[in-house]
Amino acid sequence: MKTLRITSAVLLACSLAVGVGLSSAAAAAVSPLASVWTEPDAGYGFLYAAVASARHRIDLSMYELKDPTMVSDLGAAAKRGVAVTVILNSAYFGTSKNAAAASALSGEHVHVVWAPSGQIFHAKYMVVDNARAYIGSGNLVNYDYPSTRDFWVLDTNPNDLHALTTTFTNDVRGTGTTAYAGGLVWSPGSTTALINLIASAHHTLLVENEEMYSYDIEDALVAARHRGVAVTVVMTRDSKYYSDLSTLAAAGVSVRLLSSSQLYIHAKVMCVDCVGSRGTALVSSINFSTSSLSYNRELGVITTSPAVVAAVRSAVSADAAMGRAYH
Repeated sequence: MKTLRITSAVLLACSLAVGVGLSSAAAAAVSPLASVWTEPDAGYGFLYAAVASARHRIDLSMYELKDPTMVSDLGAAAKRGVAVTVILNSAYFGTSKNAAAASALSGEHVHVVWAPSGQIFHAKYMVVDNARAYIGSGNLVNYDYPSTRDFWVLDTNPNDLHALTTTFTNDVRGTGTTAYAGGLVWSPGSTTALINLIASAHHTLLVENEEMYSYDIEDALVAARHRGVAVTVVMTRDSKYYSDLSTLAAAGVSVRLLSSSQLYIHAKVMCVDCVGSRGTALVSSINFSTSSLSYNRELGVITTSPAVVAAVRSAVSADAAMGRAYH
């Protein structure tokens, strides 16, 4: 069993226990979202259609791009005069994984920017004509689409769009300067926002993530359970996370694991006090790891939009029911 860790989650739990900090945690900024797509059922036709509809500008930031249709569509957009800029991850073998796409896109006069080699660019988002932003957890790897749980959302809020395009432009320039608005959550530096979201739960908390390797997040989940919140964590079974999951299970968190042959959990979502279409949801690229929270370029968005809440609640609940309990 792990010893007590004095993390930000522990300090927040103490403040909640004495009635301090609850209002600030519960009042997290949110963004109104227009649409949601749950993968693998939805497919990626909505992104192809978005590229095809572009008239002026496409900004795409992607960890891994291996979808021939998307590469072709982006090239076609550039040919018809759309200013297409693509940031591709180069760290952690990114230059080899994305080499084919980078070469093909450059050949079609797409502006390809390699992210800094010393920082993993794991965010997955696309802004079209400064009017529509698609934010998700899925890589653009077509052979993974049929077997992978991911979510995408559509954000048309002007303030969010300005923050997204500003941050994208800064990343293209290599400054790393981040612009914030609404419910947007960026890494580096997303730990506090996610801990505050967990701390805002009063009754139920649904969590789905690919990784579980952050003491801050684990302690926040344990603190939620200790104050009476029914916490459910859904992941794909992987022995490297067993120690962390044992800590959660020992605290009374319901940990449900699926085999990769059932469905690979690549989503990074939370649903706080979700009943029907009411509650607060996070859709993001942020894994529960120190790297993802504190060092990588990541993006998520917090919302109370009924369609998103309902979609996240429904999918995570179904995945939990399909998984097996971890003790």
